[in-house]
Amino acid sequence: MSESRRVGIVLVSHSAQVAAAVAELARGLAGGGTDVPVAPAGGTEGGGLGTSAELISAAAASVDRGAGIAVLTDLGSAVLTVKALLAEGDELPDGTRLVDAPFVEGAVAAVVTAATGADLDAVEAAAAEAYSYRKV
Repeated sequence: MSESRRVGIVLVSHSAQVAAAVAELARGLAGGGTDVPVAPAGGTEGGGLGTSAELISAAAASVDRGAGIAVLTDLGSAVLTVKALLAEGDELPDGTRLVDAPFVEGAVAAVVTAATGADLDAVEAAAAEAYSYRKV
């Protein structure tokens, strides 16, 4: 599958540095993941901590390849901001979905799965399954 039909992934964090680092980690663990469109959307426009509807919308537009977009978030207001954008109906590309998954592990699973050419349902399922990853 070409990059033009890959599921896009947006990583929404309260911190620009965290979003960018998780995107880099996920790409790296996916074997470079350069064919998966991943965009961090962290912090505010002024570089502070928080969430920005404008940054999220721009990130989603940048990864839209027509196969859907999985949005993963870190904490409360990030979730609320994405839900508000989805409710507005015209702020995010068609096929954008908020994925209930742990931020770091879910991002890695989503990017690895998207790299295989999987569809949005499979990317969402892989990310959500990361809740069951045991560490001990």
